[in-house]
Amino acid sequence: MKVLYSWLKEYVDTDLPAQELADKFFGAGFEVEELSYLGEGISKVVVGVITAMEHYEGTHLQICTMDCGEYGKDIIILTGADNVFVGAHVPAALVGATLPGGFKIKERKMVDKMSYGMLCSGEELGIEGWYPGDEVNGILILPEDTKAGDDIVKVLGLDDHIFDISITANRPDCQCILGLAREVAAFLKKPLKEPGFDYTMTDVKNDEIKVYDEAYDLCPRFLGHYIYDVKHFEAPIWMRQRLNSCGMKSIDAIVDITNYVLLEIGQPMHAYDLATLNGATVFPRRAKDGEKITTLDEKERELTSDNLVICDAKEPIGLAGIMGGLDSEITEKTTEIVLEAAKFMRDNVRRSCRMLGVHTDAAGRFEKGVDEYSVECGMKRCLNLVESLGVAKISSTAFDCSGGASVEERQIEVKISRVNEVLGIEVPRDEMVSILESLNFKVTVDGDIMKIRIPRYREDVAHYQDIAEEIIREYGYDHIVPRFIESAKVTNGGLNKAQKRELEVKNLLCHRGMFEISSMAMYSPQDLDLLLIPEDSEDRRFVQILNPITENLSIVRTILAPSMLNILINNIKLGHDGGRFFELAPVYRPKALPVTEYVNEPLHLCLGTFGAGEDFYSLKAVTEALAGAYGLEFEYRKEEISYLHPGRCAAVYADGKRIGHLGQLRYEIINELPIAEGKKSDLKIFMAELDYTLLSECFKDGIHFTQLSDKTTASRDISLVVDKKTQVGDMISSVKSISKLAKEVSLFDIYESEKLGADKKSVTLSIRFATEDHDVTDEEADQARDKIIKKLSEQIGAVARV
Repeated sequence: MKVLYSWLKEYVDTDLPAQELADKFFGAGFEVEELSYLGEGISKVVVGVITAMEHYEGTHLQICTMDCGEYGKDIIILTGADNVFVGAHVPAALVGATLPGGFKIKERKMVDKMSYGMLCSGEELGIEGWYPGDEVNGILILPEDTKAGDDIVKVLGLDDHIFDISITANRPDCQCILGLAREVAAFLKKPLKEPGFDYTMTDVKNDEIKVYDEAYDLCPRFLGHYIYDVKHFEAPIWMRQRLNSCGMKSIDAIVDITNYVLLEIGQPMHAYDLATLNGATVFPRRAKDGEKITTLDEKERELTSDNLVICDAKEPIGLAGIMGGLDSEITEKTTEIVLEAAKFMRDNVRRSCRMLGVHTDAAGRFEKGVDEYSVECGMKRCLNLVESLGVAKISSTAFDCSGGASVEERQIEVKISRVNEVLGIEVPRDEMVSILESLNFKVTVDGDIMKIRIPRYREDVAHYQDIAEEIIREYGYDHIVPRFIESAKVTNGGLNKAQKRELEVKNLLCHRGMFEISSMAMYSPQDLDLLLIPEDSEDRRFVQILNPITENLSIVRTILAPSMLNILINNIKLGHDGGRFFELAPVYRPKALPVTEYVNEPLHLCLGTFGAGEDFYSLKAVTEALAGAYGLEFEYRKEEISYLHPGRCAAVYADGKRIGHLGQLRYEIINELPIAEGKKSDLKIFMAELDYTLLSECFKDGIHFTQLSDKTTASRDISLVVDKKTQVGDMISSVKSISKLAKEVSLFDIYESEKLGADKKSVTLSIRFATEDHDVTDEEADQARDKIIKKLSEQIGAVARV
């Protein structure tokens, strides 16, 4: 944000050199990115009075005799400008002078006459846009009360500095001159002189005007005020210079006032021509899907219900917090105006700006946040300037639409000892109170407790940590003494046990031909929609980002699958024939909504494959390798997963706990993917997602060795006809529980046929019988097999197939 030093001085008396003030800003937490001098590059340019003038015959030149005060009263300067005259006060750049851009003035011969300087235009002095006559293609004519020989830098008010200050997102109250002046007053321990907020209303009313609010959730405060008998003229030089120096163009007194209030108070204002308002009505509401508006930049924009608009009785007349509509702009014919000041929710303004591809100074303010106190102050200051500059008369017709937000100052209680504990030093109690009061906090102390009333414009202050920050930036960071915390100790560094385990898992997956990816921790609700995640699913309990960078990154992830799918899609678009990827990263699960405490951050492991040779079993082989590496035996059970093929997916269990799932992506989802149609026909994508935090709790520590038995084992296969809904995993578990001799049980084959029955299937299991204390005979194996068949027949109605 650009700030004129002379403007700050109106509110705080200070004679500090500009650089010293910049250093103090930095100490208070505000980075001055650049400090520049308005008169940079101008030297030995003075006021000159033309005392005599004659035409240089045969040329277009005028020979001017100049009175330049102490620099000489008969200096000859030739000029080709045709707007000069005897008695004119003009800027004269004398021999040895410099102009912006490094241009140096020397005496020179023009035709056969010597000229000892140059008369300057506004453009040559770099003051275009605010000084009367600076746009003329000729010499700048100065007021007659200027004195010959005076430095032009001081005459034009260029003996001033501009601070370009970076305002952090947590200090929206400082994105204006008054906010920064409050900070200057605090760290210089000087009183703050606020601008004028008083004005006088006439008895004139306009009962036809209607101002109300239909979107309190997006616009919690909406003010309107009617002014009339509007006059159109240029704003005074001081206002135009300030606007120009801060990067704004002067247009018209009433428009300049609203822009001035934006810079001074931080409150974006808008003026609507009453004659253009249908039904003399102004109110905010959500736009209708497909509704259109033509904005001041003459562009037609199509809106959605996510956009907030300002409307009259018939149609939208402005994009709330961003830009006004073309049809309601102020013109020279405007005689009656409805002034508007409002608080629009910053997240909505940011989303609308990105969606519509438009950004303005007003939107920049709203995106960081505008408080309700500034809304009030902005309207009052605007009306004060309207009256004091004679721009219009102020009616008593005024409106204040509020969503019920409190206009009282908030109060919090903070322990002094807790603040010192955070800072790690002992700040004297009286010093704490003095600092807070200099920042306009109202403090009462009761023992170790400070009861603090917070200024309404400080919405960023809510907890003791915020109070600690306010205190230390004024007390001075140089008071902080570096030291170890009490529980600290020197270590050799390196990875802890959990980190080493994670690295082992990653290396194992890489050895299985997989590549690690790292994705953003955010995506959009549409990504969950694509995966058909049910509305009542825990995966939909996400943290919403209030001020997202983009709509595509508007929520914090609860699962990794959407991010993995996006990576797979990008690789397919790039023409890759296949890929095997994994990601081990945290997901974010709020304990309750709305979020009032830290969310849970379990680690998840997501796998994704596509291409030739990839199928359900190749992916399952990777999870089996992971289980085998840590002494586990995964169990797979049939389960419906929203985004996986119902016949090619399974839930994964370890030690009886469900830890995740794996399977093939549904064909209907593949058909919706943003890839070329020709690539969809044979495309198969396989994905798995495991709760690594739960899984790691099951890992067996160390290397486990089991002596190979020297006893004879026996193997038998059994084929059983069972109901189709019977899960093979349950059958395997039952076999192991029926016979202690059944050490290994695996699926050999599943067979379906009309001969078996429409709701039947044949399952063949391979069983290895073994024991540690003797050889298993064929007779024992046959007896165990028969026992298993009998028990399964009783339990699940299985029929032996021969």
